Amino acid sequence: MNLVRFAIDRPIAVIAAVLMVVLFGLVALETIPIQLTPDVRKPVITVQTYWPGAAPAEVEREIVNRQEEMLKGVEGLEEVESRSENGRARVTLTFAIGTNMDRALLLVANRLDRVTGYPDEADRPTLRTAGAEDNAIAWFVIQTAKDNPRPIHTYGDFVEEVVQDRLERVQGVSRTDVFGDVRRELHITVLPERMAQFGLTVTEITQRLRAANASVSAGDVEEGKRRYLVRAQGELDTPEAVRAVVLRTQSDGATGRIGRVTVGDIADVSYGYSEPRARIRRLGENAVVMNAKREAGANVIETMEGVRAAVAELNETLLPAEGLVMEQVYDETDYIVSAIGLVRQNIVVGGALAAIMLILFLRSWRPTLIVSLAIPVSVVGSFVAMAMLGRSLNVVSLAGIAFAVGMVVDAAIVVLENIYRLRQSGYGRLQAAYYGARQVWGAVFVSAATTVLVFVPILVMELEAGQLFRDIAVAISVSVVLSLVVASTVIPSLASRILGRRLFGVDQTPVARAVDDSAPRRLRLPIIDDAAALFVRIVLGFTGWVVRRRLRAAVIALVVCGGALVVSWMLLPRLDYLPTGNRNLVFGVVLPPPGYNLETTTGIARSVEDAVRPLWESETGPVAAPGEPPKMQRFFFVTFRDQAFVGAVAVETDRAGELIDPIRQPVFFEPGTFGF
Repeated sequence: MNLVRFAIDRPIAVIAAVLMVVLFGLVALETIPIQLTPDVRKPVITVQTYWPGAAPAEVEREIVNRQEEMLKGVEGLEEVESRSENGRARVTLTFAIGTNMDRALLLVANRLDRVTGYPDEADRPTLRTAGAEDNAIAWFVIQTAKDNPRPIHTYGDFVEEVVQDRLERVQGVSRTDVFGDVRRELHITVLPERMAQFGLTVTEITQRLRAANASVSAGDVEEGKRRYLVRAQGELDTPEAVRAVVLRTQSDGATGRIGRVTVGDIADVSYGYSEPRARIRRLGENAVVMNAKREAGANVIETMEGVRAAVAELNETLLPAEGLVMEQVYDETDYIVSAIGLVRQNIVVGGALAAIMLILFLRSWRPTLIVSLAIPVSVVGSFVAMAMLGRSLNVVSLAGIAFAVGMVVDAAIVVLENIYRLRQSGYGRLQAAYYGARQVWGAVFVSAATTVLVFVPILVMELEAGQLFRDIAVAISVSVVLSLVVASTVIPSLASRILGRRLFGVDQTPVARAVDDSAPRRLRLPIIDDAAALFVRIVLGFTGWVVRRRLRAAVIALVVCGGALVVSWMLLPRLDYLPTGNRNLVFGVVLPPPGYNLETTTGIARSVEDAVRPLWESETGPVAAPGEPPKMQRFFFVTFRDQAFVGAVAVETDRAGELIDPIRQPVFFEPGTFGF
């Protein structure tokens, strides 16, 4: 079927197809998830196992070695890396590119179930995959109110059961992590002198407590026509129940008296809190930090709206009753909205500049309108392909669309310019539209095909870079292919109608014919046309001078190519994986000597806190004196046993001098990065 002839003969069908493409594109735009960056799935699985109180050597011997021995034969595994720390083991499994990570996750879980001999105090291993959805879309700081004397870290159970549960029920939130809190637990503090008096050991006490805290099946009992199951239920959930556990029983055969030693006789039993793994302070006050992470494919904008509503609800109802205040300190949607707005502005400005250049060269609003229609049709139509392929709307895909704005008009300009040339030569509007599109269709197709083929390796690449830039490849490829279809159908169909009886002030005959004696005249612009004519004469004169001698042409070619290579080498930018933005954040790491405990490391960080306290905006005002460093709007530190992290966010003002809330700046960092 002759596509060009079909489009010219059936303009209504072409208009209907264009409207359908635009309509489907707008509908697809509502369904495409919006996020900051594309989803990148790394072939990495991390296995973490906690064993409280264990030394690194014990962790390696009892946990890591057994897990590595069982996991080393997993299909597709390329590298195993382990790290043993105080109370924690981490095994990182790196798989081959292209591995089905869902299947790999299942295989790893099955292998871990076959590992035996774990210490009784060790927790069950947890699995985590690496992906873009692991990045938090929001961070929150929870602190006590000014009139609340209770330590903030003791609210761990409340935060887990109330705050964390409420945020995880927001649609689009996959999970939340809490840092800086402790859990309420039952403490049994043994008295060594009483243990020695009764001849007991810690091992015996532990075994008796474990046996008393077990639920055991006791068989069944049949009575008449019924059968009853019997279980011995043992659950130590109160201090009284623990104190009543019998550790030793001894009877006197002569008197018949029985003596018992219970836990309450040799130990103090009371509720307490677990040992903290980290301490967090913000502006001189202790704090608990939590984040929210999105589900894969979730719309970040809609998810964040639900998160904000949940936080507002908590601050109005449950948190004030406990004397707590929850504040959001990081919001990824601010980056997303600003980035999307910037790219959208570039798309509009780029389209307007393209239209201005067209009207400058074509000197008529009619051809400019025809070519400009290729921009919205190709760009909006690309949303359909993005939705079908499961892509998201992010800064990378929007950058591809922005690039495509200038590329989609290329084919339309070539086709319309040839149609316009034939109209100037005297062809009728139908003949000019048909032959104008047919003559250049092959060249336009090759141009579009070369552009699309450039992105084929990215579309099939399984590496992280391929996943990251796949959106830009899809956006540009689909837009260019649609522009080819538009140039072959919409442009000749509209040109045969719009470029009608009158063109640039010249009347055409109403009957289409092969030759028309009245050729259209181009509107003259004095300064621009004179400069363009001079430029053309210079270029043509230089070209003629070069091609007269082969040696001269070869020398010019070598000089141009060599000069381009030299300039490119001299101006080669710094190599990096991704560009780094200039964020309002200063971040430092403190490494204490090995063996320091958490309190000592916290004391080191607090000395830094005391030194920079005069620079806090809350202490000395937001305006810095001349020659002094800028004031800090936020200061925080996070301490562990072996390291501490200190950060600050400066006060920002707009052009009017008003303070800007730096909620966009990330105050805390991702869990896997620094040992969370």
